[in-house]
Amino acid sequence: MAEKIKVHDPRGYPPKVTGKRLAPRLENMDGKNIFLVDCLFDNSEAFMNELRDWFARHLPAVKTTIIKPRQSWVDDPEMRAKVVASGDAAILGVGL
Repeated sequence: MAEKIKVHDPRGYPPKVTGKRLAPRLENMDGKNIFLVDCLFDNSEAFMNELRDWFARHLPAVKTTIIKPRQSWVDDPEMRAKVVASGDAAILGVGL
């Protein structure tokens, strides 16, 4: 094949990303409500269920709640507000 082909990226140009500091760690998780955020990737629901079960076996004093956004890759302000209002921390899961 002597002829070259040109491939265009249909996603356009990526936005400029500004880094942010991570949230501070909790001193202790006992009695805390941890939201397990299922980000709707393939198998992420199974991963979140496994993580919830791990917490139940190893850290039973920690309350876990699985929560999902309305859509994958789209900000869900209502879900974020719920996490802020009634959660002490959140773990985002992406699956395999």
